Amino acid sequence: MPVLSPTWTVERIELLKQHFEAGLSCREIAADIGVSRNAVIGKLSRLNLTRGRTLDERRPQDRTPVPRPRKAVPRLQFEMLATIYGEADTAGVTGPIDDANRCSLMELDANSCRWPISTPGAEDFCFCGNAAHEGQPYCIGHSRLAYRPNSRARVMRG
Repeated sequence: MPVLSPTWTVERIELLKQHFEAGLSCREIAADIGVSRNAVIGKLSRLNLTRGRTLDERRPQDRTPVPRPRKAVPRLQFEMLATIYGEADTAGVTGPIDDANRCSLMELDANSCRWPISTPGAEDFCFCGNAAHEGQPYCIGHSRLAYRPNSRARVMRG
């Protein structure tokens, strides 16, 4: 069994400190010493050697939180689907979903419903395979299951 030499020998640590004091970047230090950049960063951290700003410069001047703009994408998506499928006040699909077109991952095409059936890795795992509705990933029946209005709110309350 080959004997591995330690990564951080006394000589390498001294070189690391000299290069750090000289202002070399971690990438340059790593190339010169013969270790990875992450190894240099980790060793500098363990040696408590840091560069850059003073403690006062690190503190943010204004600590008031910046309000983030609300993301309107889910609402727009719901409105788009509501116009496609009509108001979806029903609890689920309005009828059984055809299971005659089930297919494997390799048989899926751009217009196939990608709703998974069963558990991945199981022997009976497959995809719905019905015709997907105008650029959507699912057929009409599975889209109604996937994009139910207020489903997140219902989960959060329950």
